[in-house]
Amino acid sequence: MEVGIEAINAYGGQAFIEVRELFEKRGLDLARFENLMMQKKSVNLPCEDPVTFAVNAAKPIVDALSEDDRNRIELVIAATESGLDFGKSLSTYIHDYLKLSRNVRLFEVKQACYGGTAALQMAANFIASGASPGARALVVATDIARAAAKGTYGEPSQGVAAVAMLVSDTPHIFKLDHGASGCYGYEVMDTCRPLPELETGDPDLSVLAYLECVEATFRAYCERVEGADYASTFDYLGFHTPFAGMVKGAHRNAMRKFLKAPAAEIDADFQRRVAPSLSYCVEVGNVYSATLYLALCGLIDHAPLSRPSRVGMFSYGSGCSSEFYSGVITPESRRRLAGMRIAERLATRQYLDIDRYDRILDLNMEWIFGVQNKKIDHTPYRDLYDLQFAGRGLLVLKEVKGFHRTYEWS
Repeated sequence: MEVGIEAINAYGGQAFIEVRELFEKRGLDLARFENLMMQKKSVNLPCEDPVTFAVNAAKPIVDALSEDDRNRIELVIAATESGLDFGKSLSTYIHDYLKLSRNVRLFEVKQACYGGTAALQMAANFIASGASPGARALVVATDIARAAAKGTYGEPSQGVAAVAMLVSDTPHIFKLDHGASGCYGYEVMDTCRPLPELETGDPDLSVLAYLECVEATFRAYCERVEGADYASTFDYLGFHTPFAGMVKGAHRNAMRKFLKAPAAEIDADFQRRVAPSLSYCVEVGNVYSATLYLALCGLIDHAPLSRPSRVGMFSYGSGCSSEFYSGVITPESRRRLAGMRIAERLATRQYLDIDRYDRILDLNMEWIFGVQNKKIDHTPYRDLYDLQFAGRGLLVLKEVKGFHRTYEWS
């Protein structure tokens, strides 16, 4: 049985800042800006949270289904490290606002940025099991950066977005190589979110853990896939992308470790096999559990796909859990994804100068995990709301009554 991603969509919000401008305004070292290789990052408004991003990513996929196909969505998994409740899953809100069948499993997974892959693999294994022939699963990876990184070198790379994936036995977008994966995990305190308003950790340790996991997961992949070769097995490569410069360094390290390749060969290989996957990541930022799948969208939309092409995928989540796996994309993948108009929608985001960005960060801090009995007031950003949301049918947060969040369509 073929199993994989039938449909995919990314939603990158309605506002952004320029990363170079952020470096200049914060007095950060511009030499590190060059190494970051980031251009823009998406910013959420107070009326947006992980639920609104998730639903706005998934709705075009669900709306395109017939009623019968929509009713065959029997599993909804939210992958996030931006949860809104210690017990209640984001998937319950997602399920409700997408008006899906109640004959469904709903739950949430968390393992830092690896969560999206954990959810995808769980959904794919459900489909492959044949336990419910013809069933589909909806996986939505959705995350929002916290304002606590303000003024640090972590701030320029941390974005907001969601990627929704419909998983089935008709993988028009990405056909998984069943069983072709290598996993590697151990306990490390490289990054974490120990408080609702705080992201923290050791960035140097995180880089080392990431690099160790790239090597270890690929070696584990090779133990399962006879004859696997880093250079020749994969037409393209997609990496979890904390920032594009880290991916470039990880690829360089892998080419040296596995192939002893010279610098010129490494650079050419990076441009050919890796750079297309970074197209959206450099425009949106690190979006945690959704990042690898934003990279997959970028790859499909920007790589020259003239035939079926195998993609090696590296997923990493701090703490840590990681996996290297593979699958196949085709020219049909591009034709189908083009209908989501991801690049076009990212181009319509509203630019924020840094002063306005800082004011929005302050407003966003009023809506962190645990807030209760509070109504949304669009007044401080009314022009943005009217320009980007009003009349467009996007889901936005309305209020929190008690601790229950309610939403409405703009």
